[in-house]
Parts: sequence; structure tokens; C-alpha cells
Amino acid sequence: MTDTAKTGLTYAQAGVDIDAGNELVRRIKPLVRSTRRPGADGEIGGFGGLFDLKAAGFSDPVLVAANDGVGTKLKIAIDTGLHDTIGIDLVAMCVNDLVVQGAEPLFFLDYFATGKLDPAQGEAIVAGIAEGCRQAGCALIGGETAEMPGLYAEKDYDLAGFAVGAAERGRLLPSADLVSGDVILGLVSSGVHSNGYSLVRRVVEKASARYDAPAPFEAGGKSLAEVLIEPTRIYVKPLLAAIRAGDGIKALAHITGGGFPENIPRVLPEHLRADIDVQVIPVPAVFSWLAAQGGIAETEMLRTFNCGVGMIVVVSEAEAAAVAAVLQSEGETVVPLGRVLPREAEAAVTFNGQLAL
Repeated sequence: MTDTAKTGLTYAQAGVDIDAGNELVRRIKPLVRSTRRPGADGEIGGFGGLFDLKAAGFSDPVLVAANDGVGTKLKIAIDTGLHDTIGIDLVAMCVNDLVVQGAEPLFFLDYFATGKLDPAQGEAIVAGIAEGCRQAGCALIGGETAEMPGLYAEKDYDLAGFAVGAAERGRLLPSADLVSGDVILGLVSSGVHSNGYSLVRRVVEKASARYDAPAPFEAGGKSLAEVLIEPTRIYVKPLLAAIRAGDGIKALAHITGGGFPENIPRVLPEHLRADIDVQVIPVPAVFSWLAAQGGIAETEMLRTFNCGVGMIVVVSEAEAAAVAAVLQSEGETVVPLGRVLPREAEAAVTFNGQLAL
């Protein structure tokens, strides 16, 4: 008679290791504590995370919530073993969506699902999440780790993030006073960010490129994987500084899936359009390589990727210089992209010039 027949099956024999889960929690507790901020003590282990809005300094807040994932960029992390920064992407995709509504990110929760839990891998992923939270100024107050053999292949995993922010009532964006003549500024991206990776991976395959080989367009000796895994820029602190410095910012748009044509109209009234001078965009070399290797048309690039601009700032003409100065002092590279104009028969976003691919 087998041991199993004598004792019965265990959860571990079915593929779920509770001890590995406990070990992961032990490893990540210091990472969680590192994200403490007013309103949250940065501890985990309870059935829910707590946040004190009064302690955070709000008097009449409106809560803003967002959730997102990282998409198939995860596949590159899984295939290359580069897990350290993918958590930054997860946080960025959520908190950048909060700040465009004028909200300060307060707390973050993550969902990590995998086929077989590896505590070291999980620790690397959560370390990235904690770093993203520190960059955004929000607390990591909880999350969920799910080991699901049979649903995920052993080395595969998926991530989802959930963020909540707040703004004082009456300070939400976009504002109601957008007019023709308002100035459109762009904040440069750190690379591909976290959108379009199904197309990126197809181009890599088509070009017979290796992730571990030097990037053919990069002079600094980085591998192709290192360039493609570069984390999404988190714009929260510079934008909050600019918002709090005055009333110049009227609208913000996070350039994610759908690129310029799909994201900018989300913050404009129907009678206005964004007129963008694409020739001034400082296009990172990775986008030129993707376009060339994949034979991707400019229109497709602009509706799939950020092409070098990860955040759009719409500001009154009178305040444009002052807002740009604050953003630059906070470490952002600001590009004057165009203006808000009347919309008649035109599309919601119109383009001038040619993208410097």
C-alpha cells in the first residue's frame, strides 16, 4: 500500500505549497513596511488593509480608483527571468491613471497568480511593486498570492494591480474651462512602457532577434530584453507638484493602449480637438527599430505605442511656461506638442509633420 493510500492526498501533492506562501509573506513584510505613508502603517497579514483619510490630510475628499495589469510584457519577464522591475510597471499603470484625474495615490493592492510559487521570484516581483509605490508616494497595504497549478504553466504568472487615490472636492481633472488655444505639453516616456507588447513580441520573432543579445539600436551595451523591460515612468510626484503650484493644468492624459488617438479625446469636450506636432517628439531608438523591423506604419505606431511621450498635459496659454518650469524642476523632460483647437469635421486628434522614426 502506498503512503498516499495510507494518509490521503495533501494540498502540496496537488501542487499548492502553503509553506511557500508563508515564506513569501515573511520575505515581503520589510518591503511592505518601506511604503509607509501618512494614513497607512505599511503592515500586512490581516484580512484587509486599512487607510485613514484624515491622517492623510484630506478634509472633503473624493475617492478615485483604478485597476490594471502589465499585459504581455509579463511574457518577456518570464522568458528572460527579469522580474525585478515588472512590479514598477504594475503600479505605474494604475497610479498614472489616478493622477490624470487630479488624485493623489493613497494605497495599492496587488494580485499575483502563478502555476508554482517560487518565493524568490515572488519577492523580486513584490520588491518592484514596493519600489513603484515609493515612487508614487502610496502605501502597499495588501494583496493576494494565488498558486493555481493546471490553470497556469509552472513558470507562468499574472499580475493585477488596484490603486485608490483622493482629491479634494472641486479639484478633480479635467476642468470644465478647456478652450481653444490651450497649450498641449508632452512628458517624455522611459521607453515602450506597458502597451503594445503583443506587437513587440511579434516583431522580435519576425526579426529573429534574441532577448539576451545586445540591442541592435542601443549604444550603451544593454541587451534587447533590458531595453524592452525598462519600467513605465511614474509621473505622479511631478504632476502633483505642478497641480498644487497653481491652477494652470486643465487636463492630463496617460498615453497607454490606443496611443494618442484614443487617449487624448478622453479628456477633451466633443467640440474641441488636439492638434499635435509629431515631428517634435523625441522618439526613442527602440520605436524606430520596431517600426523598421515590423514595417509598421506611422499611423499604427501612434495608435499602439507612446512613441516617446507617456503623458499629455493641457494647460492654459498664460500658465504654460510656469507649469513647464515646475515639471522640469521635478525632473521631467517637457515637449511643446501643440494646441487645443475647435473641432468641426476633423478627428478628435489631428497630426502635423512626420514622426522622427
